[in-house]
Amino acid sequence: MTAEPTLTTFAGLHHRPGAPLLLPNAWDHASAAALAARGFPAIGTTSLAVAAAAGLPDGAGATREQTLEQTLELALTLGSGPWLLSVDAEDGFSPDPGEVAATARELWAVGAAGANLEDGLGPIGRHAAKIAAVKAAVPGLFVNARTDTYWSGDGDERDTLRRLDAYQQAGADGVFVPGVTDPERIAALVRHLDVPLNILYSPAGPTVAQLADLGVRRISLGSLLYRRALGAALDAAADIAAGRAPGGTTPAYSDVRALERSSVSVSRSANATG
Repeated sequence: MTAEPTLTTFAGLHHRPGAPLLLPNAWDHASAAALAARGFPAIGTTSLAVAAAAGLPDGAGATREQTLEQTLELALTLGSGPWLLSVDAEDGFSPDPGEVAATARELWAVGAAGANLEDGLGPIGRHAAKIAAVKAAVPGLFVNARTDTYWSGDGDERDTLRRLDAYQQAGADGVFVPGVTDPERIAALVRHLDVPLNILYSPAGPTVAQLADLGVRRISLGSLLYRRALGAALDAAADIAAGRAPGGTTPAYSDVRALERSSVSVSRSANATG
């Protein structure tokens, strides 16, 4: 039996009416430390960045070890608080619920507060079994159950509801429906659910304020920041090659050095005592 969520826990960050958890996704120590320094109470990871860094395919179950290594690195970066870490664990890196539960134990052991588990449009029962196995093995881990009905499927509403109902009943702490941007459909999902709804932010979709008004409790940025950073690097290289000064924000060398783990620890101690 787990404790009731409070505003200082990861679960509690999903239960603030009108104030959804805006979850930026980091890809290394520096990006996590910089986002934490900006005051975000929780940081997520993105499987695309983990896979891209290793030259492996995303969403193919090929990055279990890299994900565990990154989780340990970022947990060391963020420490015990006030920042919390949620891990994109793809589909759990196995079709077997027992193996997924074992991975969840490792994520929890190295410092994860939450994990995303995606169904990849596989069988509903199999994904529900994974969720149940994880919650039985690690009750304190916040399981955000993702369905890909809008992300890679055809957005069938009945299938979406069937999947979300099964995942709720299996013990999911929240559910994630990336790819849905229509306000009426989002509001209908909120009304249907008993657990917090997570939406993937889209620059072409509702704003954070609009999603809050719809009742969304968590807004993820996914791979957006990583892709924006990569795009900015390509734009800067093209500008320099063309004889132009690169635009955009460029942190100073000293600013990046200030994100070293020792500096983050000093800053955290100052914040705790100041």
